[in-house]
Amino acid sequence: MLMDLKTAIFYAFAAILVFAALRVITARNPVHSALFLVLSFFTASALWLLLKAEFLAITLVLVYVGAVMVLFLFVVMMLDINFDQLREGFWNYFPLGAAVGLVMVLEMAMVLTSQKIGLDQLASPPDPAAGYSNTKELGRLIYTDYLYPFELASVVLLVAIVAAIALTLRRRKETKYQNPAMQVRVKRQDRVRIVSMPSEKKQEPLAPDSVGTSG
Repeated sequence: MLMDLKTAIFYAFAAILVFAALRVITARNPVHSALFLVLSFFTASALWLLLKAEFLAITLVLVYVGAVMVLFLFVVMMLDINFDQLREGFWNYFPLGAAVGLVMVLEMAMVLTSQKIGLDQLASPPDPAAGYSNTKELGRLIYTDYLYPFELASVVLLVAIVAAIALTLRRRKETKYQNPAMQVRVKRQDRVRIVSMPSEKKQEPLAPDSVGTSG
């Protein structure tokens, strides 16, 4: 039985996505890994388009490809990275990484083979009714049924941002900085001293004797 055009496109994009994901972790050059990650994002957005999730597909391209990956490429290309030092210790962490990857594969298999969600439901979503808005329905679900998980994810991201700033902040001795607590406690007499002095000094006239002797 021949597959239809939609199924063939799905398998083509899925194969490209798997290849790009493998090249992300196997490429020796970080710039090449980032470019393969961009390719995987594009193919993932194409799969979401096939699943009729247009808003998520456009968001993936705009946010990750348009902002995050461009910033990552600039950082990687501007930094002087020692590739030999970067490759050290790869095989030491390989067993742990392989175990985590195996756990993720098992979790995905359990989700796909469960009774509530099957492959037939993922491959052929129901056709939306007339006037259906994907963005409106997504917003309704986020702020009604999944409000608490959405807020929890926001708090986790905020904590991650603060932790990243705290880890990368290094105080240098030669850097000049100000202490806000000392600025708040400062008083006027500690910084400014008002001195009363005349605006101009009158010059006393010279005596006649001194003028004659000087000539």
